[in-house]
Amino acid sequence: MEYLSINEIVNALNGKLILNGNIGNFKSVSIDSRKVEKGNIFFALKGENFDGHNYLKQCSENGAGLLIVHNENFKKADIKEYTSVILVEDTRKALRDLAEYYRKKINIKVVGITGSTGKTSTKDLVAAALSEKYKVFKTKGNFNNEVGLPLMVFDIDNSYDIAVLELGMSNLDEIHRLTKIARPDVAVITNIGISHIENLKTRENILKAKMEIVDFFEKDNILIVNGDNDLLSTVNSNKFITEKIGIESDYNFKACNIIIGEENIKFNVLENNSLIDEKFKINVLGKHNVLNSLLAIAVARKFNVKYSDINKGFENLEATSMRLDIEKCNKFTIVNDAYNASPDSMEAAIDVLKNLNGKRKIAVLGSMKELGDESYKAHMDVAKYAKDNNVDMLLVISEYSNAFEEGFGNNIKIFTSKEEAINFLKNNIQAEDVLLVKASRSMKFEIIVDAMKKFDAKEVI
Repeated sequence: MEYLSINEIVNALNGKLILNGNIGNFKSVSIDSRKVEKGNIFFALKGENFDGHNYLKQCSENGAGLLIVHNENFKKADIKEYTSVILVEDTRKALRDLAEYYRKKINIKVVGITGSTGKTSTKDLVAAALSEKYKVFKTKGNFNNEVGLPLMVFDIDNSYDIAVLELGMSNLDEIHRLTKIARPDVAVITNIGISHIENLKTRENILKAKMEIVDFFEKDNILIVNGDNDLLSTVNSNKFITEKIGIESDYNFKACNIIIGEENIKFNVLENNSLIDEKFKINVLGKHNVLNSLLAIAVARKFNVKYSDINKGFENLEATSMRLDIEKCNKFTIVNDAYNASPDSMEAAIDVLKNLNGKRKIAVLGSMKELGDESYKAHMDVAKYAKDNNVDMLLVISEYSNAFEEGFGNNIKIFTSKEEAINFLKNNIQAEDVLLVKASRSMKFEIIVDAMKKFDAKEVI
């Protein structure tokens, strides 16, 4: 983070300076009172189960140079002489406002990425594709919401050339607010599925929400979309530049000669129907990652990165964990995709499972959240997809177990807890089995992965 002065901050937040300490410039932000360090700006956020205003004394004692508050229910005598306090109407909005101000202050290009699935994988691939030519900042983990994104923006300084920022949402107007902060020069939409359809009711509304990423675009801004997605294939505009990638048709960037391997994907690229003399080999799995890689290639080309440098950049790929990690245990293999789940990502993970060599293919699946009225059918369809793609056994922990059973038929095991599923696996796993573990984040299926990795391989049949 570059330095911000106290006057800049007061003006950016339209706030009131109620205590003026003796620190005049600041270059780090915290929202966690336990992690406040000397000179930090601390935003006292209020949530359902916490209120940062209860820890102002502690933050000041730990060296906070500035406290941002939206009430004055604290003892001014508890605040050290070096700590300033700014009063605002809403600290969450203030966090966004300061991030917006700071984004405009730093001289950097931004790539914004959204979509129903594949945001994080695409973020990692875009950062890698750019890395040979530029110094790139990318969103850590999935800090992609109205608290996480500002924190990522504050982590950027002028030593970076390009920032690759992930933008998530669960309802209308959220991407708009995030885009107001990020102001992307290039935007990417990976796909439009049914994640968050519980709130948005239709896929058309999901498209509308995702398209908020172009709300601040001008004629030279670029939107890159996955043209193989039925709704994104229709996206065009005369207000900004639109480009499409895909496998199915002649797009601006098209993959051909595709090989889906056990450890990587390989393909060639047609740019505007001209075959590029560069074979790509990328250490990710699944056909869906061909599309994500094409999005990354398209972004890199917009920043004038040569194809040979894009290929070198892909060698530097740093993938976010728990997303299709292949865990080679002594006698069996685990496909760890425990980070999150949606119908599209479930099918993508099953595709990866299908393409791995192994004796039996076993899927351990949990619930997909926020699907509303589509929930039963979505779980049934995923189970049917598993059956049609050679999954030998389905293990389920879910409130939609009946839907899974209807879709899969025989050879399904239903459990009421992760511990039950772990015990079953330990008693039934065989040498050379391949195990896919996937569910929505809240189900914490990494517990199953960790238990099976620790399982004594000598006990495997």
